[in-house]
Amino acid sequence: MSLTDALATPQGLRERLFQAGYIADEDLASLVWMGLSLERPLLLEGEAGVGKTAIAAACARALGRPLLRLQCYEGLDLNQAVYEWNYSRQLLEIRLAEAGQGDKSALRDNLFSEAFLLERPLLQAIRSPEPCVLLIDEIDRADEAFEAFLLEMLSEYQVTVPEIGTLKAITKPLVILTSNGTRDLSDALRRRCLFHYVDFPSLAREIQIVRTLVPEAAQRLVEEAVAFVQRLRKEDLDKTPGVAETLDWVRVLFKMGMNELPVEPQLLLPTLAALLKTRNDSWQITAERVGKLIDGPRIAQDVGVAGVK
Repeated sequence: MSLTDALATPQGLRERLFQAGYIADEDLASLVWMGLSLERPLLLEGEAGVGKTAIAAACARALGRPLLRLQCYEGLDLNQAVYEWNYSRQLLEIRLAEAGQGDKSALRDNLFSEAFLLERPLLQAIRSPEPCVLLIDEIDRADEAFEAFLLEMLSEYQVTVPEIGTLKAITKPLVILTSNGTRDLSDALRRRCLFHYVDFPSLAREIQIVRTLVPEAAQRLVEEAVAFVQRLRKEDLDKTPGVAETLDWVRVLFKMGMNELPVEPQLLLPTLAALLKTRNDSWQITAERVGKLIDGPRIAQDVGVAGVK
């Protein structure tokens, strides 16, 4: 299927994402399709580990576009995110002018021109000669001042540099913002985006994901391991294991030569380092608790498995 055909319908895009290694449900595929069609940013919210970041990487592969990523954190400012001036080159230009090797009359105007501008991810994205995918990861970790700055770019695809003026987009990127929900985002930001809440996958879909990405593992091992993780997520954990942790755990079990989950909990305890990420969670999930999770509802009794081929 050509890229043009894939972009014609949400189903075509969903198939393209599948070929890129991401199993998207209908709602998510439709959201990405709408974002491309309307040239609107996407806001993906959900707990850590549900695959929000992976969506951006899969979109880049599926669309054949470069991926630019901005990792947000507290204190993020314009110098790291948008642009900064090449001070060392400006200083060199000044010294050359003082030594009589440069044009002193034009120095003031030239020092603050695009030639001395260092582009960071946000500016790179809109000034790229070819469309890209821009991932603004964990926007909820940045402060409200930075969030407010984003509004101009997200609505107009342009950036204002006081010394130069407004730099408009050469191409419009597919912008994907992710949030773990650690703070409320402003209504202004939400209005500029198409929204989707990314939840943990259903049992059937997670089995399909693991079988696709870890095809070497036995089917029974995949089904039992995923069912175990799904039950583990219902425990009162500090850090709920995501899909990435499920994949790591199944790979570990496969490397250990397992074709199914062992009945003896002690055999599984060392492998839970792939799933449990805090000291408290490791203490809480004892051998006795692991045994109960292993002995949970059999895979055939879990809803939705029959539809997985």
